[in-house]
Parts: sequence; structure tokens; C-alpha cells
Amino acid sequence: MRIANLALLTLALMGCPKQVDTRVAGSDDDQLTTYEARLEELRARGAAGELSCADQCTLATQTCDVAEALCGVVSRHPARTDLPPRCARARESCAEKTDGCTRCRNR
Repeated sequence: MRIANLALLTLALMGCPKQVDTRVAGSDDDQLTTYEARLEELRARGAAGELSCADQCTLATQTCDVAEALCGVVSRHPARTDLPPRCARARESCAEKTDGCTRCRNR
């Protein structure tokens, strides 16, 4: 009897289709954190020392790519007022790195 009940319970649990939301609640927040960490890494690399002009421009391109990806995540959540400043900071980083690249090329 005990085995029959256990088998029935197992069958019921396995046989019941479950509707599970495949989205992870914190996935966008996690992605934003990842992008911000990458921006910080790029800032540190730029501040570490003298970079060649090519390296400065590569750093600018990478920074702007990450900034735009971060802002893309922010745009998916227009109701969240805490996110636009994060996008603005990322775009400021892009502008600073782009200015550095431009100054380097104009020397």
C-alpha cells in the first residue's frame, strides 16, 4: 500500500504540467550589474597608465558598446526611475573615452 501511494504521488507530481515563468526576475538587474562592472574595469584600464592612441580608441569603442547595451536594458524599464541615471553615467563614460581618443588622434 505504501509503495502504491508513493508511486501515485510521484506520478501526480511528474505528470502535472507546470506553468513556470522562464524569465528570471533579477536577470535585467544582474545584467546591469555586469555592464557596470565592465565599465568600471574599462575605466580602471584607462587610468592605469599611458595608453597608445590605438588603445585609447579601442577602449572608447568598448566603453561605448557596453554603455549602449546598458542603456538598452534601461529602456526596457521606463517606469523605474532609478535606472536612467545609470544610463547617463554610462554614456558620460563613453563621451569621456571618445574625447580622449579624439584628443589623441588630433595630436
